[in-house]
Amino acid sequence: MSIFTKIINGEIPSYKIAEDDTYFAFLDINPNAKGHTLVVPKREENKLFDLQKDEYLGLMDFSYRVAKAIEKTIPCKRVGMSVIGLEVPHVHVHLIPLNEMADIQFSKKEKLTNEEFVALAEGIAGNFI
Repeated sequence: MSIFTKIINGEIPSYKIAEDDTYFAFLDINPNAKGHTLVVPKREENKLFDLQKDEYLGLMDFSYRVAKAIEKTIPCKRVGMSVIGLEVPHVHVHLIPLNEMADIQFSKKEKLTNEEFVALAEGIAGNFI
């Protein structure tokens, strides 16, 4: 069972943004930028292109909706998307508010307090449609 499945099941706390029957979005606790969000399918799958086509398209649609909520909440030039997946064997989309190229390079990290995480999660969740 992956760490993301434990988050989805509520065994590990998270700053949840949104969920439906198939997908779950939550703030990355080691973010590249404020508002860095992970979107995952609830069903564990290691590789993005091993998802069924409908699951893949659903993940992209759900990610689109989360990205739009991030744009309404976090001042940024755009929201970048990355799917790397080497660190956790559970498909996950990184949605990262970008103001400069370094924001998506996974080398610069933001330090946030619990209160900042809570406020960000509530703000983005409030803009999710």
